[in-house]
Amino acid sequence: MTTKLTKTLVESITPSDEPGKRLLVWDASVPGFGLVVLPTGVRSFIYQYRNREGRTRRYTIGRLSDALTCEQARKIAREKAVEVHNGVDPMGVKSARRTALTVNELLNLYLESSAFAQKAASTKAIDRGRIQRHVRPLLGGQHADQLTADTIRRAQSAIAEGQTAGTVKTTARGVARVTGGRGTADKAVLALRAAYSWAVAEGILKENPAASVKVAQPGQRDTILHGTGAYASLFRTLATMENEHRIRPAAADAIRFIALTGARRGEVANLGWDHVDFRSGQIAIPPTAHKTGSRTGKPRIISLPAEAQAIIARQNAGDTTGYVFKAAKGAGPLSLAKPWVQVHAEAGLPAGLGLHGLRHSLASHLAMAGASACELMEVLGHRQMSTTQRYIHFAEKSRSTLAERGAAMALAGMAEARDEPKADVVPMTSAR
Repeated sequence: MTTKLTKTLVESITPSDEPGKRLLVWDASVPGFGLVVLPTGVRSFIYQYRNREGRTRRYTIGRLSDALTCEQARKIAREKAVEVHNGVDPMGVKSARRTALTVNELLNLYLESSAFAQKAASTKAIDRGRIQRHVRPLLGGQHADQLTADTIRRAQSAIAEGQTAGTVKTTARGVARVTGGRGTADKAVLALRAAYSWAVAEGILKENPAASVKVAQPGQRDTILHGTGAYASLFRTLATMENEHRIRPAAADAIRFIALTGARRGEVANLGWDHVDFRSGQIAIPPTAHKTGSRTGKPRIISLPAEAQAIIARQNAGDTTGYVFKAAKGAGPLSLAKPWVQVHAEAGLPAGLGLHGLRHSLASHLAMAGASACELMEVLGHRQMSTTQRYIHFAEKSRSTLAERGAAMALAGMAEARDEPKADVVPMTSAR
């Protein structure tokens, strides 16, 4: 049956009385546009055409509803007719969309890739957590090639606002508290960006929608431990808490070790006895176990001052297998997050000083003492000069401030000679 499909006609057609028989009515104005009426009374619009291979294909536009009227369906049919004229197969596109790679599937491929396998063990564990607990719940079901930067920004905001926060089970007895926050949101975007970068490099996808999403860049970290007094407060607090059994010796020693060597928290928490060489006074972390190892292919060598060697030596209780700084329970690495919060508060350390700030403090004091950029790269295990350069800038800023303080007395005399109002002169001290 062919006729002009109108709202009145479409709504007036009654289903067939024959069981299982569908009625098909073609529109006279747009070839291929039609209406299917099921025995149940459901009415759906279709568009029928021949593809380039000459096969007859039937594209379902959708059911008649308030959201899809007869005129709207006719307009879509015309658009599909244009696509067919231009060589596009609407059903082929629709089928491809149904089988298109989802973000979850992309992430699965990335986590199984050799590129991800080359990351340090600690980095892999953290990235898996961010992907599983933040990225997948918000974006996993979407098609990877249709994800937009704006959608990722909305997910970033959701993570920052704590929408993915909760408590998740990690082992038979263990749980992890997922808190979200701005830092976690940015790191989740970076994990997603890495997955897309890999997919683009492999030819799986054409674009990386996460590339243009802004994340907070690690700036010039000015919060450090200034002078011996701040360090004394840290070490005194560690000793007190350890003596009062409010912190485990392994955790206290791990924090001391970071302060003395500038090692990364993950490098210390995952430090194995097979990495330690007492004869050379060094630890050698293999490429697979430190942050830049996958890129450099070289071990991370950390030379140990005598006190740091003593710290490692006293961890040996007859068992020189596994981790140097052992966790209280289980076979996993030591966690320092909670102990550090307690130590930080009790020692009265600067508000913006995280555990990584101990590494930054050591690097900053080295720079202020005149260490070259190459020497800092060696000590810190940096791969790029730009990463180390921030410490040089910090030292230059400190020297500039020191010059102003040093000239303060002379400037006061100069002002007096000019009969200018006297300014307060702050005497110099050896440490802040």
